[in-house]
Amino acid sequence: MQKGTRRRSRELALKLIYCFPEGEFDVRLLLDSFWANFRFADDVLGEPLDNVEMPLPVEVARYTEGLVIGVAQNLAQIDQTIGQHSTNWALQRIAQVDLSILRLAAFELLYRPDVPASVAINEAIELGKQYGTKESPAFINGILDKISRQHRAPEK
Repeated sequence: MQKGTRRRSRELALKLIYCFPEGEFDVRLLLDSFWANFRFADDVLGEPLDNVEMPLPVEVARYTEGLVIGVAQNLAQIDQTIGQHSTNWALQRIAQVDLSILRLAAFELLYRPDVPASVAINEAIELGKQYGTKESPAFINGILDKISRQHRAPEK
């Protein structure tokens, strides 16, 4: 996989996870609508582009879809895990951007053993810096570190 592919995929996945409606929904319909209507600049801000015909590398789309589908299929367990580790913060009180980042990274920590915990956490912190508030990186790091310690073997 080309360098930066997973980072770009995580950014796109974050945008999709942010759009998850309450209750049950068809994740395939959400993905199809997203791919048909949105393209984002490959820069720091990732601003939407007018041209949806711009090709997206297959590996970016594939990894993005794997993340989004994985989060959607395991959302109840992911939210329960986040809730258990977010001391004094009910899920409803967590900013939607931060919650979306936490869901994405928690999925990787819980269900993707091929992704090192340090990578999942660092990528989430970077997303927090880019899309969240100034408090987001520390908040995200604290919760994900707790999840990692409970659900992952220590890295060597």
